[in-house]
Amino acid sequence: MTEDFESSFRADRLRRVSGFAGDHDFNALAQQWVFESMKREYLYNFDWLGRPIIQYPQDIVALQEIIWKVRPSLIIETGIAHGGSLVLSASLLALLDYTDAVIGARPLAVADSRRQVVGVDIEIRNHNRHALNLHPLRHLMTMIEGSSTDAEIVHQVQSIATRHDSVVVILDSNHTHEHVLNELRAYAPLVTVGSYCVVFDTFVENMPEKVVDNRPWDRGNSPLSAVRAFLNETDCFVPDVEIDHKLLISAAPSGYLRRTR
Repeated sequence: MTEDFESSFRADRLRRVSGFAGDHDFNALAQQWVFESMKREYLYNFDWLGRPIIQYPQDIVALQEIIWKVRPSLIIETGIAHGGSLVLSASLLALLDYTDAVIGARPLAVADSRRQVVGVDIEIRNHNRHALNLHPLRHLMTMIEGSSTDAEIVHQVQSIATRHDSVVVILDSNHTHEHVLNELRAYAPLVTVGSYCVVFDTFVENMPEKVVDNRPWDRGNSPLSAVRAFLNETDCFVPDVEIDHKLLISAAPSGYLRRTR
């Protein structure tokens, strides 16, 4: 009986989400809300386990669903800022360690974890580094300072990835077309089949021009223009449109790329 209820619940959800795809009024309302919320810096309102996380709550939940489903041993993030996203990834990896320990009926020691989140940023500010160094999940975090597209940094991250059999990549640093495309070329190949490369701030392409002040990226020079160019170069990834239809409010529309081969 429980399985029947669960199946029915999930089937209802799938029908509802599929319906959202063709609901033009609802989609327009969501896009307008994203536009208005971006102008008001709504994304800056939240913390994750004590550190500011500059993300929509919807995207935070979507990342949780992906990480629970994929169960990665490595998450690679470009862009650290205040460290909230790094802490989010570390906390989800810690939960995977915990559930693995419960399933395996064995005690969990901190030193046992093979899981790791690697964060790359061109500048890790001292106060952010200090706060992250004091965080209780620090043992799951590796921070690398330098440009995410620098050959030496890429090689360092690639070397780490060779020790892992399940990898998620999250790109959220410089949002210009050229930079994101170079990041995709460097890090997307590290994503394992069935896992995801998530590209943030693709929303810029759907906004009016110059919606983001004092930044070099804009419509036509954005993460989404880079995603489109990258998808023309490879047949290994597809945008997971079900995530887009489910979230509606997101900083990463068409940016949840699932590796299929």
